[in-house]
Amino acid sequence: MLEATLNEAATLKRLLDAVKELVQDANFECNESGINLQAMDNSHVALVSVKLHSDGFALYRCDRPIPLGVNLGSLTKVLKCAKDDDKCTLKATDDGDVLSLKYEAHNADRVAEYDMKLMDIDADTLGIPDTEYDARVTMLASEFTRIVRDLMSLGESVRIEVSKEGVRFASDGEAAQGNILLKQTDAARERYENYGKDDEDEEVKEDDDDDEKPKKTKKKEKVKKEEDADDEDEEMANGEDDEAEFHAKSEDEGEGEEEVSDSEKKKRKRTAASSSKAKAKKKAKKASVESSAEGGAGGVHIEMTQHVNLTFSLKYLVNFSKSASLSDTVQLMLKNDVPLLVSYTFGQGYIRYYLAPKIGDD
Repeated sequence: MLEATLNEAATLKRLLDAVKELVQDANFECNESGINLQAMDNSHVALVSVKLHSDGFALYRCDRPIPLGVNLGSLTKVLKCAKDDDKCTLKATDDGDVLSLKYEAHNADRVAEYDMKLMDIDADTLGIPDTEYDARVTMLASEFTRIVRDLMSLGESVRIEVSKEGVRFASDGEAAQGNILLKQTDAARERYENYGKDDEDEEVKEDDDDDEKPKKTKKKEKVKKEEDADDEDEEMANGEDDEAEFHAKSEDEGEGEEEVSDSEKKKRKRTAASSSKAKAKKKAKKASVESSAEGGAGGVHIEMTQHVNLTFSLKYLVNFSKSASLSDTVQLMLKNDVPLLVSYTFGQGYIRYYLAPKIGDD
C-alpha cells in the first residue's frame, strides 16, 4: 500500500505543469525511498527524470514497489481542484486500479476527495549512464527562462558555448540573430560554489571530532577506577573492616557512574549542537542563494575542463524552463556529443531533463 502526504499541493501541481507537455502518459514508480518518474517524449529526443524523496513528505508509507500509471493531463485536472496550500495525500493499494487523492485545508474546515483510474503502461526504465561533464554552469532559473524565451522569438535553435570568457547563448533566425553572453562573477562564484553538493562529510567530521573528547574522558575514568581499586586493596591489606571497604567501594563506583553519566550528557549536547550548527549553516547558505535570486543578482558560476559548443532545440529548452517555479537555480551540464542535462533541485527532490544535441546545425 502507498500513502504519501505533501504539506502543500502546489509542489505536485508545479511539477506536473513542467512535465505534462513533454510526456502524456507515464509511470510513477513508488518504493520505500520515494517516488520516481522517468519518461521520454514521443520523438525520443528528450528524457525527463523526477525524484521525490520519501523524507520530503510529511507522511510516507510504501510497503512494496508500486507502479502508478497515469495520464498526466488528467492528473493535472484533478490537482487543479486543490488549493496551493492544501495538504495533499496520495493513496493506492497494491493491486488496485485507482489512485485516491485527498485535499485538506490546514485549518481542517474543508476536505475534498477524488479517485482517478490508473493505467497499465508498458514502459522500460532506461539506465542513465554516469557522465563526467566537461562544463557545469550554475545560474538563476529566471535568467535561463528569459534567455531561451527571448531567443525563441528569433529562431528554432540555440548554440550554447562555454569558454573561459563565460557561457554564450546564440540563435540565428531568418530575419534576425542574437547572442547573449553571461560572464562569471565573484558574487556568483561565491553564491553557487557548493550548490548541489552534499554537506554530510562536514557534518560527519564535526561529529567525529566531538566523539573523541568523551572517549578521552572515559579513559581517564577507567584509570581513576583502577586507582580506586588499588586503594581498596591497600585498605584490605591494612586490615580495615570489610563493611567499611564495601561502603567505600560502592561510593567510588557510584561516583564513577555519575561521571560517566555527565560525560554522556556532554557528548549528546555536543552532538546536538554540532547537528544544529550544520543544519543552520545549510539553511543559511540556501537562504543566501534564494535572497540573491530575489534581489536579481546576475552572473553565472562555471566549472569547466574543456571548451564546449553544442546546438539544441529551443522548443524543448523553453519547456524545461517551466521548472523555474520549483527552484530559483538551474544547472546546465554539457559535454561535446553528449545530451545536455538541465537540473532543478527543490525541497522534496529534483527534476532533470536530458536533451540530445542537434547534429550538423551551425
